[in-house]
Amino acid sequence: MNTVDLIAPCHFGLEAVLKREIQELGYEILQVEDGRITYRGDGSAIARSNMFIRTAERILVKVGSFPAKTFDSLFENTRELPWQDYIPQDGRFWVSKASTKNSALFSGSDIQSIVKKAIVEKLKTVYHVDWFEETGEQYPIRVFINKDLVSIGIDSSGVSLHKRGYRQLVGKAPISETLAAALILLTPWKKDRILVDPFCGSGTFPIEAAMIGARIAPGMKREFTAQHWANLTEQTQWKEALKEAEDLILRDLKMSIQGYDIDSSIIKCAMENARAAGVERHIHFQQRSVAELSHPKKYGFIITNPPYGERLEEKAELPDLYRMMAKSFDRLDTWSKYIVTSYEDAEKYLGKKADRNRKIYNGMIKAYFYQYMGPKPPKPSGKDLKGVHTNETTD
Repeated sequence: MNTVDLIAPCHFGLEAVLKREIQELGYEILQVEDGRITYRGDGSAIARSNMFIRTAERILVKVGSFPAKTFDSLFENTRELPWQDYIPQDGRFWVSKASTKNSALFSGSDIQSIVKKAIVEKLKTVYHVDWFEETGEQYPIRVFINKDLVSIGIDSSGVSLHKRGYRQLVGKAPISETLAAALILLTPWKKDRILVDPFCGSGTFPIEAAMIGARIAPGMKREFTAQHWANLTEQTQWKEALKEAEDLILRDLKMSIQGYDIDSSIIKCAMENARAAGVERHIHFQQRSVAELSHPKKYGFIITNPPYGERLEEKAELPDLYRMMAKSFDRLDTWSKYIVTSYEDAEKYLGKKADRNRKIYNGMIKAYFYQYMGPKPPKPSGKDLKGVHTNETTD
């Protein structure tokens, strides 16, 4: 396969971050939609996308797209697609998910059934069989319908890409790894700047930041469905992607990343997760209340996911908590603060309106990413620049 079109779903509102990641891998953007980007890559794109992209939920190999307002149209157009180019005769295939938005077709289960039937009918004529044993590798299929335009792809990832392979233990209200990475990448934080998460839970923000800073690819510690697709990918492509990832790691790097939580048991959980991710030397975890938050250095970053009532605390307790956050944050007056929360009165009790905010979804919960921009650190004088990097350098 010389070129391949891929579909990468992501969290709504974070398409720009994913687009930048895809472009940095060197691939051509074909279409940007709400919660999804379609792009084109070379023969190694399936392996490299799964290995390196931090903010996509999965990587789908696009089979085709077409308009459809009726189930007959859905069936006929699906059957016309070149399924034999993607699914071998012994392949195990099923429609794992069908989602629809602003379309005449809205029954997910009916869409799944009809698409499966159409694929079977097409492959019967190609392979000249009436029954498929389906004893080979897995080819899970996903269908998206938006404004009556159908897109169909085969899931190359398998388990969602937020499963990095390091988070064996979680807290009561974890933020997903892909969402945490996307929010970090939305900020101007760089590896030479201090980062603190005062509500670190199982450690996702600090761990994802450490992986970004050390250039550790998110897919290094897991497997993918497409690794077993001998008809669409080659084992050498996966080995080369892993070798590329290993060569990119900054092994002598020093970073200042800290994670605090009031729960000692969740701090132990975060430490175990950091060890599993291979970034434990970059992060200092400590049991500490947000009321005790302080730091002697200036121009750091706070990136955090505090309680917002739905899962951790009753809403009646939240005003005092957010007032406490405001008091602690005010002590760090040169720092930038980034807070993801669905608590509708967050700005009120934090005492100031955010410089920017962005609507996102944490699972099914609508939330906002409040961004309070601190001042930029002063540039070093000319004599200080010799042999050193400024805080504002980019990777």
